[in-house]
Amino acid sequence: MAAFDISIAGELNLDLVLYGLNEDLVTERELLASDFTCTLGSSSSILAYNLAVLGARVAFVTKVGEDALGGLALDRLRETTIDLSHVVKAPAGEQTGVTVLLAHGARRRILTYPGVMATMTTDEIDVDYLSTARHFHLSSLFLQRGLWPGIADLFRSLKKAGLTLSLDTNDDPEDRWDGPLPDLLPLLDILLPNDSEACRMTDCDNVEEALERLAAQVPLVAIKCGKRGALVARGKERWTVPALSVTPVDTIGAGDSFNAGFLSGYLQGLPPAVCAEMGNATAALSTLRPGGTEAFRDTALREAFLSEHLPSLAVR
Repeated sequence: MAAFDISIAGELNLDLVLYGLNEDLVTERELLASDFTCTLGSSSSILAYNLAVLGARVAFVTKVGEDALGGLALDRLRETTIDLSHVVKAPAGEQTGVTVLLAHGARRRILTYPGVMATMTTDEIDVDYLSTARHFHLSSLFLQRGLWPGIADLFRSLKKAGLTLSLDTNDDPEDRWDGPLPDLLPLLDILLPNDSEACRMTDCDNVEEALERLAAQVPLVAIKCGKRGALVARGKERWTVPALSVTPVDTIGAGDSFNAGFLSGYLQGLPPAVCAEMGNATAALSTLRPGGTEAFRDTALREAFLSEHLPSLAVR
């Protein structure tokens, strides 16, 4: 039996979220936000946290600076059962990254200082440790530039060790959609982009065409479409899975929370459409509190919501 259900190598930082700012930001003026939240950020960390809360055995490899922000982020992860025994400590003077989000209703500005998330290399990662899981996931491919030279070989090694592999690229700040991505796609078992990312990585004008192109390369593709739910492809099979109707407080981290629900179902051997139902439910749950993990930290809210919206066979 594998030691972990899933191993994740990825970035760690806090999200500093300011609400109520006008979308047209002027310079040289004091601009007052109506609310503020400091919460666990970064796609990899949000996924790891929420998967652990859902009952998965998670191993998380990340790199952190010796600073207050890194310490706070690690403390948040320690609330769960996540194994952090292989966290990489950055040399003195290197800082943990941080993301500042300016929420403007349904739209937001995302300002990120990468810090050490951009410097972790595959040489700093214990492949044997990652291989003690059944599945491996990578998020934020285009923020983790230090991984690029060795990431395809890492994926091949994990594949050879018998792990299944998933990827959520997240956004490419340079909007190039190249680097190691073409080499990784044929190695994947699951790809988890949102609709905009799927279209941009395939140079398609519509998400349905993007799904067809990606499904020709990856065995299982789930595209997150926000209020429109999810589009899922496995071989020639197609599913459209509607979203849950909720009144969101904050959509930050909803995509990563979808990944948590989807992969939780996948690790339980559930059909793709049910995995997407789980992803839609966990994404909707995450929007009921600020940030990507706060709704999962609220035990009463989490248990009541998932008991109502998840299939009974998916509750662990």
